[in-house]
Amino acid sequence: QVQLVESGGGLVQAGGSLRLSCAASGRTFSRYAMGWFRQAPGKEREFVAAISWSGGSIYYADSVKGRFTISKVNAKNTVFLQMNSLKPEDTAVYYCAAAYTPDLTAELSDFGSWGQGTQVTVSS
Repeated sequence: QVQLVESGGGLVQAGGSLRLSCAASGRTFSRYAMGWFRQAPGKEREFVAAISWSGGSIYYADSVKGRFTISKVNAKNTVFLQMNSLKPEDTAVYYCAAAYTPDLTAELSDFGSWGQGTQVTVSS
């Protein structure tokens, strides 16, 4: 099992930026693909971005492509989500997750370990 702790959420105006961090502990971090998901009130949890264990493959949801960047530092067991040009519709609780596989995946069911979430609120 991998334990995950997110940080970096907060309140920002539209057009602003935030950087989320996710610190992992437990089983070998570098053997898991990592992902970010989000859940807005009254909506289902949705995929945001994912990165393979090697860092060589990355995938984004269309809604964030060109604005968000996922990255990882295996030596620090940390994955990041840089969010630029934020919009009110980006408001949600953001969750970091570790996959069962080292390969790139965007399927929620492929992720077995989840953080507690961090709130991101974008005001208009």
